[in-house]
Amino acid sequence: MVVGDFAIELDTVVIGSGPGGYVAAIRAAEMGQKVAIIEKEFIGGVCLNVGCIPSKALIAAGHHYQESLDSTVFGVSTKEVSLDFTKTQAWKDKEVVHRLTSGVEMLLKKHKVEILRGEAYFVDDHNLRVMHPDSAQTYSFNNAIVATGSRPIEIKGFKFGGRILDSTGGLALKEVPKKFVIIGGGVIGAELGGAYANLGAEVTILEGSPQILPTYEKDMVKLVEDNFKKKGMTVVTKAMAKEAVDNGDSVTVKYEVDGKEAEVTADYVMVTVGRRPNTDELGLEQAGVEIGERGLIKVDEQGRTNVKNIFAIGDIVPGAALAHKASYEGKIAAEAISGKAVAVDYKGMPAVAFTDPELASVGMTIAEAKAAGIDAKQSKFPFAGNGRALSLDAKEGFLRLVTTKDDNVIIGAQIAGVGASDMISELTLAIESGMNAEDIALTIHPHPSLGEIVMDTAELALGMPIHI
Repeated sequence: MVVGDFAIELDTVVIGSGPGGYVAAIRAAEMGQKVAIIEKEFIGGVCLNVGCIPSKALIAAGHHYQESLDSTVFGVSTKEVSLDFTKTQAWKDKEVVHRLTSGVEMLLKKHKVEILRGEAYFVDDHNLRVMHPDSAQTYSFNNAIVATGSRPIEIKGFKFGGRILDSTGGLALKEVPKKFVIIGGGVIGAELGGAYANLGAEVTILEGSPQILPTYEKDMVKLVEDNFKKKGMTVVTKAMAKEAVDNGDSVTVKYEVDGKEAEVTADYVMVTVGRRPNTDELGLEQAGVEIGERGLIKVDEQGRTNVKNIFAIGDIVPGAALAHKASYEGKIAAEAISGKAVAVDYKGMPAVAFTDPELASVGMTIAEAKAAGIDAKQSKFPFAGNGRALSLDAKEGFLRLVTTKDDNVIIGAQIAGVGASDMISELTLAIESGMNAEDIALTIHPHPSLGEIVMDTAELALGMPIHI
């Protein structure tokens, strides 16, 4: 400790201001705690600044561009359509990202959360230092919530820089590439690949597994693959990326498929093969916190680490790396510090891919139910049987319910189609509440709406369908 660096006392300190951290800080303040939040980069974390929010803005821009190019199915004809990508990026950064992040900062200040700018490093289980480029300050704390998120994985042969991008670089391009290669066809790769294809790029996705979007069922992914083909995209599965050579004005990607070497040249290559938890360079070992496999922190049902006054949430703990999961865990940890008898306890964690069409799932698939020894069945209703979907010219897709055979309790749902990201919430509530198909079928859904598909599928599960 430097001379004169007297420790400043804090009650609850939150490290990281992403969807887990800022939510935890606000809930802790609401519970009467005196809270400080430490952020080394930007308020709102990866999700709001360089992740889920700006990517959805580019996805929306791509949709509008495509609709402008061709809406003849609705009898709408347009001429001389152009894209000013500089304005697109300015709108994304100012009207979407800045508005949200400044709103989060305002909420933190409203709840009297002290914002400390700098990089946190644990000294022990009750002290940490906030590091600045030319100074540092020591703080003592009663409780800490670590919410430092994750960062893109850099693979051998693809060192980030120049024309070799991570997802952050992919979102910040100054022009739409004529040719764009993406390594990794998971959710991030598929979403951004589809977005840039809609914006006019010639996109190639190289995926190591047998299918893109490997966490979703094959019949759901088939709809996305078909849409990719319509866009002129190229998808190569079982591909092993070997090397990227930056040519200055282009980049050549070398890969291998079935033992045969191949290559593709593009303006840029973006690597989206996964993310690594930010648990290094925090001094967690100084605090005695145990870190498990792949850098993830072991926690109990309240988010408490093996050190009783230090909690961890979000991408740095086991489980799905989802923003809404981090927010949920942040609330639990904050309330646990206040002494509430709370615990992480959910039956279903919804997941969404904002592809064309959207994919959403919650709870169990039929295969998972059978593997768990549950006597279950599945019921599948097509979007083509829904009036609202037809009026949107979005008839591709389906909704599937997984229910128990004996009493029709809803234990899982999968949706592929327009509006899936919004529709999944009703089914998440149904699973969390232990509802059965009859509860859904007897709930009046407005007509015409996409929500009726949920009701129609529930009636199908009961063996009394009306529209199929």
